Amino acid sequence: MSTETLAPDAPGLARAAALLRAGEVVAIPTETVYGLAADATNADAVARIYAAKGRPSFNPLIAHVSGAEMAAAHVDLSPLARALMRAFWPGPLTLVLPRRAESTIAAIVTAGLPTLAIRCPDHPVPQALIAALGRPLAAPSANASGQISATRAGHVLKTLGGRIPLVIEGGPCTGGIESTIVAVKGDRLRLLRPGGIPREVLEAFAPIDAAGDSVEAPGMMASHYAPSKPLRLEAQSAHPGEFLIGYGAVAGEISLSPSGDPAEAAARLFDCLHAADTSSCTAIAVAPVPPEGLGAAINDRLRRAAAPR
Repeated sequence: MSTETLAPDAPGLARAAALLRAGEVVAIPTETVYGLAADATNADAVARIYAAKGRPSFNPLIAHVSGAEMAAAHVDLSPLARALMRAFWPGPLTLVLPRRAESTIAAIVTAGLPTLAIRCPDHPVPQALIAALGRPLAAPSANASGQISATRAGHVLKTLGGRIPLVIEGGPCTGGIESTIVAVKGDRLRLLRPGGIPREVLEAFAPIDAAGDSVEAPGMMASHYAPSKPLRLEAQSAHPGEFLIGYGAVAGEISLSPSGDPAEAAARLFDCLHAADTSSCTAIAVAPVPPEGLGAAINDRLRRAAAPR
């Protein structure tokens, strides 16, 4: 198929909504990364996400909602979950909560788990489409499974062009890194994926436990976000044939942030990995990024990108 690219204006959003109602998938911008969206209540439509991405069926998806009221129709909301929604929604925080028996979200979204990962995006495009459908959107990152996440429409076309009908061109994503995912259990949290909300911020709300080994949410596969070339971490300089991505005092061919700003580094992470992967070099090296705050999420993505495949 040919992949159409449209602006996020009224005609573009109307076309996207029509495709979603028809059970198709559409790549859309969010504040984190581009997502590959489908009607979360339509199992056949969600299956098209898995097919387009080549995503393992045991890897669950996030359901995107308009807010706490829509979330309450699909998951059980504890007092802690409601407090987190008030503090961080809309925004880059995904909550894993018990799925309600009466939820209309397709079971394929949860990959057979009794829980549902749910998020309220802080971006006008997904919010407009959720409102147009009146239903949640299932939307993992808009890239072939395991490869570098997309923060521009061009990144989407690189791996999904010809496999999906439409990309809404919304410019570069402002956050540039996926949402933080936490499972809410009683008065405690379990950190399943570091992301746009740092662990230190969440610790003000509840104690945080480490995740286990099982896949409970997106982004937990050992190898993920991977370029096609070998990736070396903690590099102070480039080896022969390497494209060096710098940070702070380490300049490199391109830099996550010359000033050492972790927010800038998060926004530029996948953009820099795409640039390195399309270069003429045969390997990639990345300078050290301190692990505090957003640095934890950046290092999580880099470790998974560098993991054996």
